Amino acid sequence: MATVLTRTIRTETDDLVVKSDGLASSPSDSKEGILLNSAAVENLGLGVPADEKKFWWQRGRGYEPDAIATLPSVFDDPETAKHYQPRADWENLHRFDPSARWTWREEYAVVRKIDWRIMIFACIMFMSLELDRSNLTQAVTDNFLEDLGMNTNDYNWGNTVFKLSFLSAELPSQLVSKWMGPDRWIPTQMVLWSIVAGAQFWLSGRNSFLACRALLALLQGGFIPDMILYLSYFYKHGELSLRLGFWWTAMSLADIIASFLGAGLLDLRGHLGYAGWRWLFLIEGLLTLLLGLVAFVLMPPSPTQTANWARGKKGWFTEREEIIMVNRIIREDPSKSSMHNRQPITPKLLWQSLTDYDLWPLYLIGLTFLIPMRLGFGTIKTNLLVIPSTVGHIITMLAVTYLSEVSGQLWIWGLIAQLWALPFLSYIYAVDINSIPKWSAFGIMTVLLAYPSTHAIQVGWNSRNSNSVRSRTVSAAMYNMCCQAGGIIASNVYRQGKSIDLMASLLRRLTMSL
Repeated sequence: MATVLTRTIRTETDDLVVKSDGLASSPSDSKEGILLNSAAVENLGLGVPADEKKFWWQRGRGYEPDAIATLPSVFDDPETAKHYQPRADWENLHRFDPSARWTWREEYAVVRKIDWRIMIFACIMFMSLELDRSNLTQAVTDNFLEDLGMNTNDYNWGNTVFKLSFLSAELPSQLVSKWMGPDRWIPTQMVLWSIVAGAQFWLSGRNSFLACRALLALLQGGFIPDMILYLSYFYKHGELSLRLGFWWTAMSLADIIASFLGAGLLDLRGHLGYAGWRWLFLIEGLLTLLLGLVAFVLMPPSPTQTANWARGKKGWFTEREEIIMVNRIIREDPSKSSMHNRQPITPKLLWQSLTDYDLWPLYLIGLTFLIPMRLGFGTIKTNLLVIPSTVGHIITMLAVTYLSEVSGQLWIWGLIAQLWALPFLSYIYAVDINSIPKWSAFGIMTVLLAYPSTHAIQVGWNSRNSNSVRSRTVSAAMYNMCCQAGGIIASNVYRQGKSIDLMASLLRRLTMSL
């Protein structure tokens, strides 16, 4: 845990009330009780560390909703607390109160509210990225290449350009986000990339295709680490990993929705004399543009800055809820108050973050863990046949993310994707898959591609091991860059026409990943 130099010391505390059962609450939460002054508040007990419920709908074993949820932290020792005081310009400083106490019932109610207000819209925004990123797959099934006078090599080159541009934009975008604030930069990204995505309606050939793919990737790159940093303002480390599991589920849901949208929009071929894929790009681009504009008013800068004309003059949370939100986060990780949410990262801080060698093993995992899953069996997939594997992928990803947090053993569950793939890949290596019935082959590939992604586990793992805001900012981008690089490596390792060597190499790399 990083040490933050003292910038200011909190001396004022809010009055609390002790109910007859000895629990703490704010005066507005109780009509009966004894009003305590600041000195008496210091004598209130802390909660006992225990297995927390990972979600507010869980029925935890031995769960006492009215027990104190304020857990011990560095702020309980006056001498130690001096080294972890929030900086003077931290946006949540006015709600920071080491003497604050609350119950599990109150905390889970607040988390539930965050899920509804923050997390659901974050998932919708991620779906908009995936719609504009992956709709090229549907376009190809509608004679996209033939209409533009291109071939499969041009298509593959466009994918490579997209991946390289996406990768190169990750870190710069994250630095801009830290300077402007995620609540401003993320909606800006969405609006800009939606314009480019919709402009693909007017593609005329190879050059315009490559230019649009590069520009789209440059504008979308960084969105994922930007959102991870933003969500870390609202959630504890264990909570974040599980929510990220649902967040990546939104991407898979977007793929399913895209399949159905593609099947419908491509039928517009010939309408007003235009191809169906042109309408696909235009309509989906306009849809995500609308979401980007909505994001400008629905994304609050921080837990204590939710008031505006659209979110209400008083904001989404009461003063009591803001106190709980701020202090539960800062008590778990005091480093989250080490920077203002619109404070840029200087070159010196950037270098310190890049040279944080404790995070390098996680970057290496991001580089290698997806390589065995990129099979290279072709570039064009039938729109609707991918849905079963996508649904299976959603289920397994949520299950493995949940089990990793419940067990507390992140590294063990990080191996599950490779172990899942091993028997199927061994079978494919031993048997000529072209010689078995096509539906048997489809079933094998569907179960294989329903592998449980550990991406959410590893992203959350990376976030909790980043012991400062500046390190978390940079590491989120670096990890995702490594994942993108792994995808590029996989695309160039597995070549068509080398199936036997491909499978042997695949098994070797799978063993390496384990």
